Amino acid sequence: MINVTPHLNFRGNARTALEFYHGVVGGHLLVVTYEDAHNVQDPAEANQVMFGQVTAPNGFRIMAYDVPTQLPWDQGQTAFFVSSRSSDPAEIQSLWNGLSPDAHIVQPLGPSGWTPLYGMLRDRFGITWVLDVEVPYQG
Repeated sequence: MINVTPHLNFRGNARTALEFYHGVVGGHLLVVTYEDAHNVQDPAEANQVMFGQVTAPNGFRIMAYDVPTQLPWDQGQTAFFVSSRSSDPAEIQSLWNGLSPDAHIVQPLGPSGWTPLYGMLRDRFGITWVLDVEVPYQG
């Protein structure tokens, strides 16, 4: 089995984003700073995140780090989406409720032609989330 985990890149606010996602889904938050890893290139960035992740018992997993200032970084507009699916509508609703404060709602959470719940939002950190209830393909 191969697990695929979204890895989000930030410029100085990865810890805040990870703490937010941890507050939404619970589970375990791990943050390793550049100082913790003895990999400080710029003293001003010593306490920024070199490796961070949130893992939850329901299978939710996301990673993030702060891109050092000596490396190029461009968040872009829609370079990727984080897709989160569950067979449990209550789990999707809970995730939506947690992510939506201060978010830009692209598509409100509701029924669609292929699933009982689908929605898209761009959270307060500029990350676009696609949430839906996973149902068997009927094509």
